[in-house]
Amino acid sequence: DEAKNRRQLQTQLKRRRNCHFCCFIQKCICVCGVSLSVNLSMQTEDEDGEENLMENPYSVKLEFVDDPNFKNKVNYSYSAVQIPTDIYKGSPVILNELNWTQALERVFIDNRREDSSLRWQVFGSSTGVTRYYPATPWRAPNKIDLYDVRRRPWYIQGASSPKDMIIIVDVSGSVSGLTLKLMKSSVMQMLDTLSDDDYVNVARFNEKADAVVPCFKTLVQATMRNKKIFKESIMNMQAKGTTDYKSGFQFAFEQLLNDTGAPRAGCNKMIMMFTDGGEDRAQDIFEKYNWPNKTIRVFTFSVGQHNYDVTPLQWIACANKGFYYEIPSIGAIRINTQEYLDVLGRPMVLAGPKAKLVQWTNVYQDALGLGLVITGTMPVFNLTADANSQLVLGVMGVDVAINEIKRKTPTYRLGANGYTYAIDKNGYLLLHPNLQPKIINFREPVTLDFLDAELEDSKKEEVKTPLCTQSAPLLGSWLFPDNLPLSVADFESLLPNSFESEGHVFIAPREYCNELELSNNNTDFLLNFIALMEKVTPDSKQCDNLLLHNLILDTGIIRQLVEKVWKTKDLTTYGFLAVFAATDGGITRVFPNKAAETWEEDPEPFNASYYRRSLDNKGYIFRAPYLNDELLNPENDTIGILVSTAVEITVGGKTIKPAVVGVKLDLEAWVDKFKILASNQTSPTSDNRQCGPTSGCEMDCDANSEDLLCYLVDDGGFLIMSNQKDYWNKIGMFFSEVDPYLMHALYNNSFYNRKQSFDYQSVCDPVPSSNTGAAPRGVFVVRTTARPLMGAAIFVDEVEAEGMDSRETSCVTIQTQFYFTNINSSYDILQDCGNCSRLIHAKRLNNTNLLFVVAEKMPCNTCELEKLSQAETEFKDDNPSCEDMSAARYRKGPTVCYDYNLAVRLTTERTTQHLCTQTLE
Repeated sequence: DEAKNRRQLQTQLKRRRNCHFCCFIQKCICVCGVSLSVNLSMQTEDEDGEENLMENPYSVKLEFVDDPNFKNKVNYSYSAVQIPTDIYKGSPVILNELNWTQALERVFIDNRREDSSLRWQVFGSSTGVTRYYPATPWRAPNKIDLYDVRRRPWYIQGASSPKDMIIIVDVSGSVSGLTLKLMKSSVMQMLDTLSDDDYVNVARFNEKADAVVPCFKTLVQATMRNKKIFKESIMNMQAKGTTDYKSGFQFAFEQLLNDTGAPRAGCNKMIMMFTDGGEDRAQDIFEKYNWPNKTIRVFTFSVGQHNYDVTPLQWIACANKGFYYEIPSIGAIRINTQEYLDVLGRPMVLAGPKAKLVQWTNVYQDALGLGLVITGTMPVFNLTADANSQLVLGVMGVDVAINEIKRKTPTYRLGANGYTYAIDKNGYLLLHPNLQPKIINFREPVTLDFLDAELEDSKKEEVKTPLCTQSAPLLGSWLFPDNLPLSVADFESLLPNSFESEGHVFIAPREYCNELELSNNNTDFLLNFIALMEKVTPDSKQCDNLLLHNLILDTGIIRQLVEKVWKTKDLTTYGFLAVFAATDGGITRVFPNKAAETWEEDPEPFNASYYRRSLDNKGYIFRAPYLNDELLNPENDTIGILVSTAVEITVGGKTIKPAVVGVKLDLEAWVDKFKILASNQTSPTSDNRQCGPTSGCEMDCDANSEDLLCYLVDDGGFLIMSNQKDYWNKIGMFFSEVDPYLMHALYNNSFYNRKQSFDYQSVCDPVPSSNTGAAPRGVFVVRTTARPLMGAAIFVDEVEAEGMDSRETSCVTIQTQFYFTNINSSYDILQDCGNCSRLIHAKRLNNTNLLFVVAEKMPCNTCELEKLSQAETEFKDDNPSCEDMSAARYRKGPTVCYDYNLAVRLTTERTTQHLCTQTLE
């Protein structure tokens, strides 16, 4: 019977030539005309490689291939469709949507043939259907797929012009219990339909009206931080008093019409009223503020299940070019709080072709795993003759990956500490080294302000404003010599068989040629590079000739350094574990070869901290090994101190720094040298002397090591060296963790200053679920940023983590960084702790980043001093001032607005009245 049914089905499908197969999630539907003919299912493979067969026996299996450009498995022959869980997939509206959007599949395929660099091509429908190409299995970030394209940043920005919105919430005594909860949830969902291009304020009303956030005296930008503040205040609303619509509407109109000089969207103006019902129509308020032009739309929402007459609410909406909606239960919130976008999109439709402009979104996380992207969007209109159907059908979008933009920038021509960046009209970063959000599948756009990604500097504010107003990006040009001398011997020095005699070579993983295969393993990458060089010449058109020539040229120069200098020295005599050189051409050579086994520096010199710090500072830069969770073990490990300096060359009167050279010191050997240098002895063979009050050797770090603490501390306050062997396992620790009293004395006597930096993209401790214990800790990553101006994107949002009962949260973290002041002289300090005191001698060492400190051991532990900390912690400003909360940064307003076109006023009013009449009936 099953085989017979299958044959009959195939025969029917052959006869129905107008059928269209529309795939969504893991299902396919065949739609013939407007009727549902047959259900099919698509076979895919789950993460374990096993086939995921649907219960329906009539299945269509699609083959997917890995594509690194999409970071996903894709099928180029089909598009796919996603529909949110809370939308019924069998409704006639959805089936019709699946039917007519099928024609886009051929368009998508043709687009890719014309331009293979295209990434996701997406159509987001106003009904919630998402059709994307190429097809890939949809994987929801949570167990329940609540992805709705109409709430994605790119759809919101493309479906309507910017908005000025006032939300007024009825909090009279009749609004209580479940109705109040529904109302709070509805208002918060309404806030989620706003983007950074919009401005909003929220007020509660009963007999009188006031803002839910007292500090927000006027409309504020709908940033993530501001929406979070609104939501916290909304959750604290309480119901009491009687209902007076007039008080709420008067507050709203005065907010929208009064020009306070504060920033506004300057386009669509609207009022959203949430109430459980009432009899007043507040007609005199509308006559005073909104009629006859009706430039402010009014939308009304009846919340909860009740027996009130809703006719006044319907009249208010229809009399002010708005719409009326009902939210009887929690299931209706998501749909009905976003339907208003259809009304706002209508002026764009009536404006015709001139409204079909490409808009670029903020940076956001791609839902299909492409990483950070920006999207070019364009609205799609229904231009049929029926005026009632002339609405926005949806939004078309094409993604551009941020990583692909980075590859087009002149990264390696700007030097190790140079970088490119781009910002949008809101001042948010599109491209920047510090744009590194930590949470994947984040629902909101990544809104990091340019000023928050940089150390605080008044000049950057001056730079930001003109950049926001540019109609085209500012590009600089740099000229470099094309003819560089090359040698076969230089290239041969890259071969691994030369490492034993000439030192190990690390090559920066750059895209020297189009066909060069990148690898995380540097040895593999080097072999790939050598294999490619055997096929192409350095002057090949498929290669970046400048990068390639510099690489080979630097290889030859460093090879000569090995032959003429490094090989002629006995490193052990000097207490060196290794010598090294790194160049801007991308070559790092470490000698001898065995030292590469413990070499942990980044093979890309531009990313290595020693390289960048050496270029920024004069003299020798000392750096202790990085500490992991465990302390160093001097008994089993050889501890190396990295010392580096930049090579300066003067060419044509200009000084350039093409390379950094350095050594790795053996800590044990150099502590002996350090004690000699910090004593009255001239050599290790000198006789030891007993120190006394009159012997002149009170500060002798060698002879008096039992009573004296001698340290070398770097410019960041980290321990580099000590005469106390017990402290060797603390090398690399922040000095306050080694000797908190001494570090406090150095800070208190102005040897160090401190500066706070903030990371607006951190991940903090997960919030444990109510039925779980302690949750796994989040990951902290620090970036050097500016102080937290309250106009910045300070926010906390939650994302469900796969396989976890808890939620990891994005947050703002703060870290205190210490640095040298301008003190260069030596100082003697008396540290008084009440019951005891001690002498301290401190001196900056010339031409280094070191501070030499000698101190007597503290005879008591009674000092009650602040322990200085460098550790990162979560930043919480529980009581920000109103001045900080309402502070607004410069934002460029919209260049085009489609809100109320007088030329189409009659058509709009006639259509709105028709729709309202249908509702009333």
